[in-house]
Amino acid sequence: MIRIAHIELPDSPLLLAPMEDVSDPPFRHLCKKYGADMLYTEFISSDGLIRDAEKSTKKLDIFDDERPVGIQIFGGEEDPMVRSAAIVEAAGPELLDINYGCPVKNVVCRNAGSGILRDIDKMISLTAAVVKATNLPVTVKTRLGWDDSSIRIVEVAERLQDVGVQALSIHCRTRHQMYTGRADWSWITKVKNNPRIKIPIFGNGDVDTPERAKEMLDTYGADGVMIGRAAIGYPWIFREVRHFLDTGTHLAPPTLEERLYACKEHLNRSLQWKSGKLGILEMRRHYGPYFKGLENVKMFRSRLVQADSREDIYAILDELQEYYTKNLHLVKYSAERIIEGANYEDA
Repeated sequence: MIRIAHIELPDSPLLLAPMEDVSDPPFRHLCKKYGADMLYTEFISSDGLIRDAEKSTKKLDIFDDERPVGIQIFGGEEDPMVRSAAIVEAAGPELLDINYGCPVKNVVCRNAGSGILRDIDKMISLTAAVVKATNLPVTVKTRLGWDDSSIRIVEVAERLQDVGVQALSIHCRTRHQMYTGRADWSWITKVKNNPRIKIPIFGNGDVDTPERAKEMLDTYGADGVMIGRAAIGYPWIFREVRHFLDTGTHLAPPTLEERLYACKEHLNRSLQWKSGKLGILEMRRHYGPYFKGLENVKMFRSRLVQADSREDIYAILDELQEYYTKNLHLVKYSAERIIEGANYEDA
């Protein structure tokens, strides 16, 4: 069993990474349904929270069927981060997570996300202030460092633990890498080999198959695995990884019917959470990943992203089902095919 303060997780827990414009309640529900042990929200601007900006406060929505869940915030200044910690606590998550990993320019330029990796002392003092400001367990997600010449993740992990952080998730790239190159998992081992480290260390980056998840756990020593891109359009990755860890064998991939059912459930929950046009619009980014690997699917995908009602979308999905049921040889679907075309990246 893995503990984050009072939160109990199974051995080798599988965590859904916080991903902007992806990890909303409809998507989180599906990942939990298919085996994720813990979920994180999209990252939320501390400045937006203290201004009561609708876009930020809406991201605080969490539901009982997705617990345990962590709300992730970002910011580069102490006052808004401390004030937003109280707002997060009032929303009732199991924990508060701080984002020190996002590499996007408009976040970094505010010394937030991975921008703070240029000033480790400030990173630690900011974290300490947030820990003191809330009764929630505080965790951190970070990258290895700003660039290859400034990787201090072993030191950072120890100092974060010393100021009260209860768990650390490491995306094993630097900010300089952005989304390119391979994640260097050897740093997980280096952190875990520090005898002073007692908190759980979760690994993130390039976990796209059950075998890779097992390698991160068994070879590199991570306490758990955080999965991001591989879950987009493929929430079944969690149940497949868990089955492989438990049995050493592979589950069959989801059937066409399972994919269609999940897509419709995702759509319905999107419409419930963000009713009307916004729910339709925000769902459009998911059709490609759900049906990646189906040959000739472009003719359906282009219609799906133009449809503006649930009825029209359902009709197109029913046509898709009929077409591929009659042409099963065109169904060539796997998690790997999805990842090749993914546009999203966890920080």
